[in-house]
Amino acid sequence: MKLLVINGPNLNLLGLREPGLYGTVDYNGLVQMIQTACEQRGIEVRFYQSNHEGDLVDAIQQARFDCDGIVINPAAYTHTSIAILDALKAVNLPAAEVHITDVTKREPFRQISYAGMVCQGHFIGEGLQGYIHAVDFLQQKIKGKDC
Repeated sequence: MKLLVINGPNLNLLGLREPGLYGTVDYNGLVQMIQTACEQRGIEVRFYQSNHEGDLVDAIQQARFDCDGIVINPAAYTHTSIAILDALKAVNLPAAEVHITDVTKREPFRQISYAGMVCQGHFIGEGLQGYIHAVDFLQQKIKGKDC
C-alpha cells in the first residue's frame, strides 16, 4: 500500500509559525514522525508540500498513477479551493483530511472545508497525531475494513 501525504501553504514553517497553535515540531520532524509510523505499518509513503494551489492539484492528480490513498492538510486552501476539491473528486482515491488545530473553533471563515467535502475521514484538532490517525484510517479503509 502506498499513501501520499500532502501539506498546503505555510506548513513548511511548522515549528516557527504560531507555535502556541501548531507546536514546536518542524516540518522535517512531522515528515519523520509519519515516515516512522508508516514503516511500522508496512506502508510506503510519499510526501508533498507546496504553497501553490496548482502544484497541490498536480500532486493530487499524479497520485492516481501510484498511490492507494491521500492524507491531505490543504491548510488555508481548505476554505477557498474548489480546484483541490475537484482534483480529489477526479482521482477518486480514498482521502483523509487533517488539520492540526481545531478549525471549527477558529475564525468564521475557517468553518467551510471544500476538500473535506470529498474526504472520507476527518482528523481535526488532534495536533500532529491527526496524521497518524489518518494513516490508520486509510489503511483500514483500503484493506476493506469498517472504520
